[in-house]
Amino acid sequence: MSTASGLHADSAGLAATHAAHDTTTSSHQAYRILHFGFTVAPILAGVDKFFNVLTDWSKYLPDVVNNLMGGHGHALMMGVGVVEVVAGIGVALKPRLFSYVVAAWLWAIIINLLLIPGYFDVALRDFGLSLGALALGRLSVDHARR
Repeated sequence: MSTASGLHADSAGLAATHAAHDTTTSSHQAYRILHFGFTVAPILAGVDKFFNVLTDWSKYLPDVVNNLMGGHGHALMMGVGVVEVVAGIGVALKPRLFSYVVAAWLWAIIINLLLIPGYFDVALRDFGLSLGALALGRLSVDHARR
């Protein structure tokens, strides 16, 4: 490789690094929006599993799962809440990893919802959310603090 082409490659890499940390770019702004959303939403939903203010979360638990838990579905939902809080904190601290954890978690929720008649619309919404989590993971490569 010639010196001229090596300098060009180095300056291109420097320009890409600068652009990744430029907070005025649309990709950085999209990253910040998704980072905020996938930090706050799981934490709020997780905490609410203990209080049922937003909704009665037990209605999202199929009877077959509640029966497998010996009728202790509420305890399972509180465990789900703990996982969601941890996932939200994880996204806040390590979005490059935990965005994929959240996407996988959403896919597990989708499977759960498909077992309950009448919640297919919620499953579709959660599929859309999982795409957002995947997008956050990709954007985190360029925009997350290392």
